[in-house]
Amino acid sequence: MICPNCGHSDTSVLDSRVTRGGKEIRRRRECKKCSHRFTTYERPEERIVYIVKKDKRREAYSREKVHRGLRKACEKLDIPNERLEAAVNRISRRLNDLTMDEVKSKTLGAFVMEELFDIDEVAYIRFASVYLAFQETGEFINHIEELRRKKSVRNRQRKPGGEG
Repeated sequence: MICPNCGHSDTSVLDSRVTRGGKEIRRRRECKKCSHRFTTYERPEERIVYIVKKDKRREAYSREKVHRGLRKACEKLDIPNERLEAAVNRISRRLNDLTMDEVKSKTLGAFVMEELFDIDEVAYIRFASVYLAFQETGEFINHIEELRRKKSVRNRQRKPGGEG
């Protein structure tokens, strides 16, 4: 590892620690020439997944953009950031599990909506109203009724003695 202070290539590792739930290694290093200490992080390389927009543009998947979208949908609701971060992790994992280099934005939007469905009804409807671009109140009402049906089915399945 090259020293960021003097550019010397001979450094030694003073300390290594596992961070981010075992997904990263933090190393404290010291340059053997100038004694400058610095920190490096080692993590597995993630492949880049491109999101294909409706207009056919391609954009690299961004965890941060998904997190911002979830936060925006959950604005002024009492939802801890840890819960949103866990949702982003699940969405990112699902995208990676698809093993495709390109994924339609519709697929990503569906993953986000599924997560919001489990987090909060209001957040789900906020996101859906923008993402699905409702043109009239009837579409909005139909979507809310569909949400209620899904919630009802899910609640029946979760009850003891329920199917599923």
